[in-house]
Amino acid sequence: MGDDSEWMKLPVDQKCEHKLWKARLSGYEEALKIFQKIKDEKSPEWSKFLGLIKKFVTDSNAVVQLKGLEAALVYVENAHVAGKTTGEVVSGVVSKVFNQPKAKAKELGIEICLMYIEIEKGEAVQEELLKGLDNKNPKIVVACIETLRKALSEFGSKIILLKPIIKVLPKLFESREKAVRDEAKLIAIEIYRWIRDALRPPLQNINSVQLKELEEEWVKLPTGAPKPSRFLRSQQELEAKLEQQQSAGGDAEGGGDDGDEVPQIDAYELLEAVEILSKLPKDFYDKIEAKKWQERKEALEAVEVLVKNPKLEAGDYADLVKALKKVVGKDTNVMLVALAAKCLTGLAVGLRKKFGQYAGHVVPTILEKFKEKKPQVVQALQEAIDAIFLTTTLQNISEDVLAVMDNKNPTIKQQTSLFIARSFRHCTVSTLPKSLLKPFCAALLKHINDSAPEVRDAAFEALGTALKVVGEKAVNPFLADVDKLKLDKIKECSEKVELVHGKKAGLAADKKEIKPVPGRAAASGAAGDKDTKDISAPKPGPLKKAPATKPGGPPKKGKPAALGGTGSTGTKNKKGLETKEIVEPELSIEVCEEKASAVLPATCIQLLDSSNWKERLACMEEFQKAVELMDRTEMPCQALVRMLAKKPGWKETNFQVMQMKLHIVALVAQKGNFSKTSAQIVLDGLVDKIGDVKCGNNAKEALTAIAEVCVLPWTAEQVMSMAFSQKNPKNQSETLNWLSNAIKEFGFSGLNVKAFISNVKTALAATNPAVRTSAITLLGVMYLYVGPSLRMFFEDEKPALLSQIDAEFEKMQGQNPPAPTRGISKHSTSGTDEGEDGDEPDDGGNDVVDLLPRTEISDKITSELVSKIGDKNWKIRKEGLDEVAGIINEAKFIQPNIGELPTALKGRLNDSNKILVQQTLNILQQLAVAMGPNIKQHVKNLGIPIITVLGDSKNNVRAAALATVNAWAEQTGMKEWLEGEDLSEELKKENPFLRQELLGWLAEKLPTLRSTPTDLILCVPHLYSCLEDRNGDVRKKAQDALPFFMMHLGYEKMAKATGKLKPTSKDQVLAMLEKAKANMPAKPAAPAKATSKPVGGSAPAKFQPASAPVEDSVSGTVEPKPDPKKAKALGVSSKAKTAQGKKVPSKTSLKEDEDKSGPIFIVVPNGKEQRMKDEKGLKVLKWNFTTPRDEYIEQLKTQMSSCVAKWLQDEMFHSDFQHHNKALAVMVDHLENEKEGVIGCLDLILKWLTLRFFDTNTSVLMKALEYLKLLFSLLSEEEYHLTENEASSFIPYLILKVGEPKDVIRKDVRAILNRMCLVYPASKMFPFIMEGTKSKNSKQRAECLEELGCLVESYGMNVCQPTPGKALKEIAIHIGDRDNAVRNAALNTIVTVYNVHGDQVFKLIGTLSEKDMSMLEERIKRSAKRPSAAPVKQVEEKPQRTQSISSNSNMLRRGPAEDMSSKLNQARSMSGHPEAAQMVRREFQLDLDEIENDSGTVRCEMPELVQHKLDDIFEPVLIPEPKIRAVSPHFDDMHSNTASTINFIISQVASGDINTSIQALTQIDEVLRQEDKAEAMSGHIDQFLIATFMQLRLIYNTHMADEKLEKDEIIKLYSCIIGNMISLFQIESLAREASTGVLKDLMHGLITLMLDSRIEDLEEGQQVVRSVNLLVVKVLEKSDQTNILSALLVLLQDSLLATASSPKFSELVMKCLWRMVRLLPDTINSINLDRILLDIHIFMKVFPKEKLKQCKSEFPIRTLKTLLHTLCKLKGPKILDHLTMIDNKNESELEAHLCRMMKHSMDQAGSKSDKETEKGASRIDEKSSKAKVNDFLAEIFKKIGSKENTKEGLAELYEYKKKYSDADIEPFLKNSSQFFQSYVERGLRVIEMEREGKGRIPISAGISPQMEVTCVPTPTSTASSTGNTNGEEVGPSVYLERLKILRQRCGLDNTKQDDRPPLTSLLSKPAVPTVASSTDMLHSKLSQLRESREQHQHSDLDSNQTHSSGTVTTSSSSTANIDDLKKRLERIKSSRK
Repeated sequence: MGDDSEWMKLPVDQKCEHKLWKARLSGYEEALKIFQKIKDEKSPEWSKFLGLIKKFVTDSNAVVQLKGLEAALVYVENAHVAGKTTGEVVSGVVSKVFNQPKAKAKELGIEICLMYIEIEKGEAVQEELLKGLDNKNPKIVVACIETLRKALSEFGSKIILLKPIIKVLPKLFESREKAVRDEAKLIAIEIYRWIRDALRPPLQNINSVQLKELEEEWVKLPTGAPKPSRFLRSQQELEAKLEQQQSAGGDAEGGGDDGDEVPQIDAYELLEAVEILSKLPKDFYDKIEAKKWQERKEALEAVEVLVKNPKLEAGDYADLVKALKKVVGKDTNVMLVALAAKCLTGLAVGLRKKFGQYAGHVVPTILEKFKEKKPQVVQALQEAIDAIFLTTTLQNISEDVLAVMDNKNPTIKQQTSLFIARSFRHCTVSTLPKSLLKPFCAALLKHINDSAPEVRDAAFEALGTALKVVGEKAVNPFLADVDKLKLDKIKECSEKVELVHGKKAGLAADKKEIKPVPGRAAASGAAGDKDTKDISAPKPGPLKKAPATKPGGPPKKGKPAALGGTGSTGTKNKKGLETKEIVEPELSIEVCEEKASAVLPATCIQLLDSSNWKERLACMEEFQKAVELMDRTEMPCQALVRMLAKKPGWKETNFQVMQMKLHIVALVAQKGNFSKTSAQIVLDGLVDKIGDVKCGNNAKEALTAIAEVCVLPWTAEQVMSMAFSQKNPKNQSETLNWLSNAIKEFGFSGLNVKAFISNVKTALAATNPAVRTSAITLLGVMYLYVGPSLRMFFEDEKPALLSQIDAEFEKMQGQNPPAPTRGISKHSTSGTDEGEDGDEPDDGGNDVVDLLPRTEISDKITSELVSKIGDKNWKIRKEGLDEVAGIINEAKFIQPNIGELPTALKGRLNDSNKILVQQTLNILQQLAVAMGPNIKQHVKNLGIPIITVLGDSKNNVRAAALATVNAWAEQTGMKEWLEGEDLSEELKKENPFLRQELLGWLAEKLPTLRSTPTDLILCVPHLYSCLEDRNGDVRKKAQDALPFFMMHLGYEKMAKATGKLKPTSKDQVLAMLEKAKANMPAKPAAPAKATSKPVGGSAPAKFQPASAPVEDSVSGTVEPKPDPKKAKALGVSSKAKTAQGKKVPSKTSLKEDEDKSGPIFIVVPNGKEQRMKDEKGLKVLKWNFTTPRDEYIEQLKTQMSSCVAKWLQDEMFHSDFQHHNKALAVMVDHLENEKEGVIGCLDLILKWLTLRFFDTNTSVLMKALEYLKLLFSLLSEEEYHLTENEASSFIPYLILKVGEPKDVIRKDVRAILNRMCLVYPASKMFPFIMEGTKSKNSKQRAECLEELGCLVESYGMNVCQPTPGKALKEIAIHIGDRDNAVRNAALNTIVTVYNVHGDQVFKLIGTLSEKDMSMLEERIKRSAKRPSAAPVKQVEEKPQRTQSISSNSNMLRRGPAEDMSSKLNQARSMSGHPEAAQMVRREFQLDLDEIENDSGTVRCEMPELVQHKLDDIFEPVLIPEPKIRAVSPHFDDMHSNTASTINFIISQVASGDINTSIQALTQIDEVLRQEDKAEAMSGHIDQFLIATFMQLRLIYNTHMADEKLEKDEIIKLYSCIIGNMISLFQIESLAREASTGVLKDLMHGLITLMLDSRIEDLEEGQQVVRSVNLLVVKVLEKSDQTNILSALLVLLQDSLLATASSPKFSELVMKCLWRMVRLLPDTINSINLDRILLDIHIFMKVFPKEKLKQCKSEFPIRTLKTLLHTLCKLKGPKILDHLTMIDNKNESELEAHLCRMMKHSMDQAGSKSDKETEKGASRIDEKSSKAKVNDFLAEIFKKIGSKENTKEGLAELYEYKKKYSDADIEPFLKNSSQFFQSYVERGLRVIEMEREGKGRIPISAGISPQMEVTCVPTPTSTASSTGNTNGEEVGPSVYLERLKILRQRCGLDNTKQDDRPPLTSLLSKPAVPTVASSTDMLHSKLSQLRESREQHQHSDLDSNQTHSSGTVTTSSSSTANIDDLKKRLERIKSSRK
């Protein structure tokens, strides 16, 4: 027992985990006791056991497990943390408890599950139980079903989700186990109890016997609604209350509460959706158009069968609906009309809400078809339209229905009215607002007077239904003119009406009917409704009961009494009273006097019209006292004001009396029951006095008091019309001022904007400025409430006025409308109009647009136009879209019926032509504005496709789509977008752009919403997948959106939704949810608070919430303007008032600060590069204009939106210049701290500044120039180099400003131009400034010329582009300018050049007129500045920062530049003074760009000047390499890290200077020899190899040909290169990095070197060739085997194709390949066979067998066969699986060849077949050679005879003779001339002499003697100059050929030198070469390296830029070189002659 004592000492939690069962049993018992003792559910004790509970229930010992289950049950019941264990514990119960034989264990298990449900974990439990249903053990399945059944029975269908259970029921009924089937039956009965018949459809397919049994059981169930017997923790109070009620014996309320549980499950929801579109007959669309009706019938019947499915899957049904609509509308066979109508019914029923988008198209057609008389057709149409109505809202189809009401056909009128009546039955008070009721009532009232009785009856029924739905109060105003008889008829109909929602009761009960609302109808009803947006879906009903009755309901209830305006019965009487007072009859003057005398002192009445003003004043004082003391009920207001108006009335001359009078009016209005009738009496007088200096204020007070009682809208309308019907401007302006203040005090509710507009327009046109100012102020106040749409009314005003209005609106922007302070107390008792105005306030803001006349454009949307839009030719599509845009533009405001346009436009949203997509988006934006809120009905069919466009890959298209979506949402509100599955479907698409844009949009919109449709939850799973998206932006946007989703859905729901994720994802997402929970903005507070507020706030409060989004929008949202319209549409009503007010401001104010404090420029990786690409690819407009057009500004705005802070962008693109100043100030402040951002957005900043140059405001211009100065100083500090794109889109516009009249500006611009030379080469600036000299503005011409002079002075002649000659000629033209300043500037510039270059100038400027020439000479004399030999002013160009290659931006380092021209002159005159050359070498380097451009143009002038030709020949030789110091002194500053150091050294390897190159190679060799350092080279191998073979080429083409060069220098360089390479290729890891393309070029270089006959003439030559041999072997062995094999194959192919290459070359390549073949057995596994076979395939494609056989040698075909044979032997049949990379295998014989080989190898032994192959090959070869020999020789002689190929022909002939010594060439020579024969013989002799005694060491299979080749130079005597050994002069063609090669190498075209692609284009090529493109890579690398050291070398035109290598090696060689070249040139010239 010793063991026992041990475990007994352990703490409880350790006992629970002990391996002894006794210990565990004891532990569980103790735990149980502990659990029962803990009273506090949050005690930390609980957490100790958190991880153990699963073990409690899954214990392996049955006895112990029972105890564990007991303990677990107590734990779950009492611990607050228990919820965390749900998943694991329930799954443990399912798998380990439900299979236990003991009933007790199972019971406890079920109890634990139920307890988890009670603690709100129902979903997780249900999920585990449903998983258990798939278990193989039937016991477990039975227990799971039983648990679900008990849970349902106890908790009810609200807690237990039935849909997933019903889904698995049919499967359970099919189980083989009877127990499972029985249990399934029990649960089916339980489910039926809750949802009744909704269960039938899902079970219709089970076994008929089982169904019958179920039916029998179902019948026995009690009919009463079931109630839950157990409640969740959160509902426990409810349970207690229920018990109290039952004990009291009544469950009156209980029923009410549960009533709304019954419709919770809709059968439709439980069904599986069926996809039918794909099942339509293939020829359906043809058949439906067929001429025979039988065929059409067949097509329709096929559809009918499909649409019988009760639930259809969503899809694009547009075409199907269109076809059916056509049949209904146009088919002559009525039977088919009925059939098509049935199909539509089926679609509408099966798709429900998803059909809504097509409703608008179909409704008018069906209604018009009601003209058919046949009952079966009418019935089918009725069913169809009723089904369709349920898929949409009355709001959405109201326009269509109302349009048909005016039809002349009585049947149509009747059926439409009946349809309206049926529709009304589905409505509720909230879904049938006044705004909707009004037009319908108006139309129906016409019908009740119709001549046809059936039309009248139908109209009565419809009106009766409306009366029943919304109550008399709402309908009565519309029935004012209806006579009593008809009114009774309407009421009678109303009695009979049965509403859909049951309850056939009188009006008192007219609230109940709304309650049960079958889920869909009500929700859809709510959709079109404005002010109930936030009443949570379908249960607005019970709310209308007196709110106090039900303390238990959620606080939501009881609110809409205020909202809906249908006050409860209690308030009705009071209301009735008031209504009577308002229409107070007008009393006669006698009656008034009588009433007044009853309440006023007699003296008072007598003195009213006394002629003495003092008496009148005394009388007024008494009057006032009497009024103050009077009681409200007794006060005869009308009589009193009549007395006041009695003579002298308002003509009172004494101001004191008048003031009293006005004060009394105010008093009467405040204290009495003042009616509109009384108001009418005084208003005229008040308006008359409002402009009075002394009485004006009193008049205003009186007006305000009247407005309080008679509501502002009415008062304002009266006052305005009176003021503007008289002429006094003072009165008009003061009236407008009063109204402005009144609106602020009363709020905007109910004001009829339209009524004011005409008056305001009159005021704006007034001559008196005060009136205009007041009008504009009033507009500003109105703008606060109405928003931007207000401006539409004034668009046709004069520009000056419009700008004032805009300025006023601008001031108001971002302000919140003040909270109304007046008008509230009155309404709180529920005000007259306010009742009706429950909906009206909406009209104030939103429907301001509806006050405009709307045009019907459907007739203009013709079928031709629609077909145009869908045309195949994009131009025609564009025409179609242009037409549509024209139609909308012309119509301004349109009705919602737009025919077929939506489908046509939808098609264009995925047009392949992006320009059309953008155009379509613009049209849709227009459409939204033009159609206003009615655009709602198109959200589903057009809005959602716009969202799809957010996934476009083009930035600008996405921006346009986002703008369009925002424009739509502004009109529609968000509800339409969020309803249904459409949005979640979009989010589901795995398109990163779509996801990030959509989430960004939601993150912006969701926080502004009061509530959202429940469908938002559908987006959550996709939101979670976005949180883990591969794309970082998507993840970020998803995280941003998370808190806002949570704000609407709650943490619980969001956390539940993670259940379906993988465990790892789930943890991550839950962590993010926790984080988001902390940041979650407060949800708008419960509306209950709004009830406590004065109710009548419905008016002002409507606009209140606008305050929230308003602030927000200024800082962060896309529409910068506050839009109350949106606020409203988003479902913000009076409810939101406190809530929203509370929620957002706190957030936004925070947000605003945060926004402004953040960075203003956002660094977008590669953003600038992308923009440049777009501009290059013409995807965006090129920045090139004379004045900026709107599209440029818009484009810039769009581009900036991604990288400039929103608030700054608003400032930058503001219409007011002060905002630009503000923006510039901010930019200046942020310049230093945000260098990276500034550089990243530099192109955009410069473009924006160019726009500022076109502004007329000087202060902005000054500020902009100030900023530019700072900017360029910063850029030069940062060593940044402007890109071509930035320069060309900025400099030309800056130069425009150099001609400004203001000195100060000109000075600044010149200063900026000066600074720019530090970041942009002066040579490139030159052409821009030159262009500026062509301006019409003389100041600009003069300044530009001066600037050119400065450039030449500072940077020497080399800045002159394109050539000094051309530039100076252009400058000289200006000497004859008519403007003196320009002439002077031109002369000064040329004098500057003269000072640098002396008389050379006269040559360059060409011929001038005598007058100009004399002026110039005079000026030169005067300047008396002879050209000095001293260097001219030296200017440094800042070194630029070298960017990494990847950024592709051409930012290069510049070195110091100095004008060297005069020094060179000196040097030349002193015949190459050593110092000069020395100087060049040490200090200066060439500006390659310039030299190239120079040479280009000089060439054009060849005929004139000998020197020019000289330059031409020279410069290409120069270009390859600028001279370089080994390592510059700034090396360390420039290169901070190893990588850049290595880059720099490698760049020097390819240098034209041999010493530099050798030094660089030595450094690299040191690195490679040290194992620990060699790794540093990794990643640079390709770069190094490229530099190396560049150097090899340079030696081969240049150095070897240079007779002045010491040959031992070259040998030294060769030995360094080869030594380096051998070191490199001994390190396998590095060797393997070499890519195919580079290896190919390397091998090419090495083989060329081995074949270079010139090397062998040198002493050490043999040694070099042997080393190369060794190196080649190393390369073959150590490189990546795939790459080298591939490279050799490509090289072989190229060498065979190139006629110029020698056969020896191909032979050596093939020897390399044979060596590779020998290595194959060892390397076969590391080779990528697929790639090799692809290369062989390409080879065989280029060289089919036939072509190979024609080769001079049989080697190629044998090599190929051997390679393939070896591969086959090694891989066997598997080799055929490696042809995957070959697209079209039939293009070559490879596959066939392999198959043959496989077959062959199967038949014979390998060795034999080997011999066969070889023999066969040689046999074939022999045959062919004999047959072809004559042709072959003929070919050779042809070549010898041709001018171009003569040398090649001779070489071939020599080879041929050597090979076939017995060949007879006699016959070919016999027929030729003697000259030709001797030419051939001499040629052959020359070749023989050349090659004799030069037998090369062939690459042998054996390895040549190993040698260590070091970089130590071997002393060798100078080799004799190369050339033909026989001393023959080399022909000029050789030099031309070399020249060509050099030119090509330097990127110079051989035809036109100017056209060299700019460096940027070279640099932007990919850095990883394809096989053939290593030269591209080379260019890119080298030009980059070269430019990184770019410096200007200035020299005069005829100075010969010296040979790069020459200048470096010897000081004197430069002159020698020049002489040598002159000689060569002479030779070339003479040979050319």
